[in-house]
Amino acid sequence: MSRRDDEAPLRARVPADIDRPDRIAFGLSGRQLVILAVTGLLLYAVWTAVATVVHPLVFLVGAVPVAAAAFLLAVGRRDGVSLDAWVLAALRHRHGPRRLVPADRPIIPAPAWVSTTGGPGDRIPLPAPLRLPARGITGDGLIDLGADGTTGLVAASTVAFGLRTPAEQNGLVAGFARWLHSLDSPVQIGVRAQRVDLTYLADRFLTAAPGLPHPALEEAARAHVAFLADLAGQRELLHRQITVAVRSRRGAHYAAHKAAETVRALGGCEVPALVLDGRDAVARLATSLDPTAPTRIPYAPSDGGDDR
Repeated sequence: MSRRDDEAPLRARVPADIDRPDRIAFGLSGRQLVILAVTGLLLYAVWTAVATVVHPLVFLVGAVPVAAAAFLLAVGRRDGVSLDAWVLAALRHRHGPRRLVPADRPIIPAPAWVSTTGGPGDRIPLPAPLRLPARGITGDGLIDLGADGTTGLVAASTVAFGLRTPAEQNGLVAGFARWLHSLDSPVQIGVRAQRVDLTYLADRFLTAAPGLPHPALEEAARAHVAFLADLAGQRELLHRQITVAVRSRRGAHYAAHKAAETVRALGGCEVPALVLDGRDAVARLATSLDPTAPTRIPYAPSDGGDDR
């Protein structure tokens, strides 16, 4: 074993609060300072208005819960989101429409002679138009996000990192780090685990078995079909689908260039990757909207699919 194989694997500490806003004063961000300052000014304005008629202790008893709620709203977090943003999203969800339908125009109310109630005082609300961030997908697989730019999708595979020597692991980590340091636009890496349906693959093998040139090959194909059926019956098989979304505000040409650069950079890390065209991008987005649908393993690379 060479000396390079004895090298210790590279380790890097990644901060969990990498997206934390800058601290301005007292360890607080600008947003937090604004919430506390506005609350303090409101409490002071209320005190100046009622100071002549309300005892200070009574006002203090009422002001402490308000100040504590403002402090919790400013510094609290829920599921990695600031508490004020979480509360605002909850209010929008609570008062927003529950039924969304794809429509380009506002929903027209039903005529007066149509019953739109489920019971006394239970009026059925009208659905609202569904507004998706994507406006369309080009033939090249680029997703038009309107004012937010254009996104290209890259399908990537995995690497058996634990089976590599320390020197090889260091090379993979260094190559991935070079790609991360070269990014100048938002990139999202999505990893989804899907159930695998082996019956489709087994049926293809079973159909092709009689046409094989030798009886031994046909027997081997049928044995492999039996193995796949037994494997599917004993285990819940999962398939990882990895998608890299590269977004750019400089136009579709630059987004396509960044997607191609991502494929080359991941290739340097021994990660097979491919830029998705329009048909594959639509299929990838459709499967992401139905996470319970089982994945079909393709019969051959020319059939397309997620294992490219």
